[in-house]
Amino acid sequence: MFRTGRAPIERKLAVCTGAAPLAPEDRAELLAILSADPDKRIAERSASSLLSLPISAFTAALARSDAAPQLFEYCATNLIDKPEIASALVRHQGAPLPVLARVALHLPEEEARALANDLDLMSTRPELAEILRSSPAIAPDQRQMLDEMGQGAPDSAVLAEVLKEIEGDQEKKQSLLQRLSRMRVVERMQLAIKGGREERMALIRDSCKVVQRAVMQSPKLSEREVEGFAGISSLSEDVLRIIANARNYRKNYAIVRALAFNPKTPLDVSLRLLPMVHVPELRSLMSNKNIPETLRTTATKLFRQRTDKKD
Repeated sequence: MFRTGRAPIERKLAVCTGAAPLAPEDRAELLAILSADPDKRIAERSASSLLSLPISAFTAALARSDAAPQLFEYCATNLIDKPEIASALVRHQGAPLPVLARVALHLPEEEARALANDLDLMSTRPELAEILRSSPAIAPDQRQMLDEMGQGAPDSAVLAEVLKEIEGDQEKKQSLLQRLSRMRVVERMQLAIKGGREERMALIRDSCKVVQRAVMQSPKLSEREVEGFAGISSLSEDVLRIIANARNYRKNYAIVRALAFNPKTPLDVSLRLLPMVHVPELRSLMSNKNIPETLRTTATKLFRQRTDKKD
């Protein structure tokens, strides 16, 4: 009745005065609806009553998938400076675009950057990604990543070369090639997050960094797959850093070794991992011409230190 404007005046007044036995989130939503009531007396009384409600009542109301449009509008107009409200609004699938545009620009830096890194959300709501691009709070590399999301289908020839690197049934690879060649970046991101192992093996080699990063956010990703990823020289430095910075991956010696030998691994990352590398691998790194000279020199020093102690 309240949503359709058919509630009688007595019930409206009961909500405004608090006489109606309602949960805080129910009262917050109904008062937000009444704050836009055509009856100015009801609108003013409800607006006054809204001021006495705790923020938790609004966040609980915004947690509903079918929250009323008036609730979005009220929160975006009056509570936009509250981080928890801004976060709830911007993550709500039903929030209208004008509300998102206002809220995204008021997000605290930490929240804005966390939001930009949520590639599942960004790829399912590309309009939000477009809005977030204009936020001064996000980092330059994140803005570049969001720019990539606007790209279309990949180059078929490049994609075909990528799939040649992957082992597997030729017919399945051809089918995958046909599927991927028609997908825009946001669609490949969704496939990277929700697809199977074969899709991840192909998409981790995608020319778009944001697609590679989406693979790393897949809940289905296994440690065994990451072992293989760590040795791929075509991976972006961002993804190699993600792997190296994950504590659970650093505990896996196969991953550490692969990162140390990968010429694309950023030097600061390789140097940080070098103390974890075993003596036989240090010997190999000493003569490896594919890695930076600084890394070879440091590996030589570390090798001598360890072997001298044994002697």
